[in-house]
Amino acid sequence: GCHVEHLGGEPTGHFWHEPEPIASNLHGLCDAVVSVGADLGCAQDPDADRLALVDEQGRYVGEEYTLVLAVWRMLLDHPDVSVVANLSTSRMIDDLAARFGATVHRSAVGEANVAAKMQSVGAPIGGEGNGGVMLPAVTWIRDSMTAMVFVLDLMRRENKTLSALVDSLPAYVILKDKLPLRDRADLEPALDRLRTGFDGAMINDSDGVRVDLESAWAHVRPSNTEPIARIIVEAPDEASATALIERVRS
Repeated sequence: GCHVEHLGGEPTGHFWHEPEPIASNLHGLCDAVVSVGADLGCAQDPDADRLALVDEQGRYVGEEYTLVLAVWRMLLDHPDVSVVANLSTSRMIDDLAARFGATVHRSAVGEANVAAKMQSVGAPIGGEGNGGVMLPAVTWIRDSMTAMVFVLDLMRRENKTLSALVDSLPAYVILKDKLPLRDRADLEPALDRLRTGFDGAMINDSDGVRVDLESAWAHVRPSNTEPIARIIVEAPDEASATALIERVRS
């Protein structure tokens, strides 16, 4: 029952915009949503496993909300299930799960790690904060089509605009940084300092080190694909996130 305006669908061999579905690459989609009066915009990456969203106001919602909204739709019918997200995924998923009495299990970063954790805990849905939703009933990999369907059906069930749904979720600020890394072993002394440098924090070291504080978290891990260490932090506001990422860097 949806009317779809398909942008960049011509098979020319050239992607319509810079491929990664981040805000700086999606001005065309944001403008198109407003110009045609659409209810939402959907942006896939080239292999269609990630979905970023634009609300009806032309505002880039981004990828971090995609999994949260899809899980929200699942929990409307199955409120007490297990959900899997990787260690670098926003705490929004934990807030939502608490609202429904669901349980969140964290996995190492990577699609295969998420799938393995989902299998071990019997989770009907899971994914990663990069816009990747995994629904075993469809496929054991991230699938943007599944994500689109869940977001659309959440809008239908709740009878709310995408902006209203997004604005009803807790707001956090995520900051990301990276440091050059010649060898993965070079990161170990820094990870040891992280483990001991945050008194009273909950530590998960199944993939680098994630430090969970009362209202924020930080995750440091070596990249699987580049000679870098990735730093991701999340906090309730920009100032807190900036202070935390500086503390982690130091």
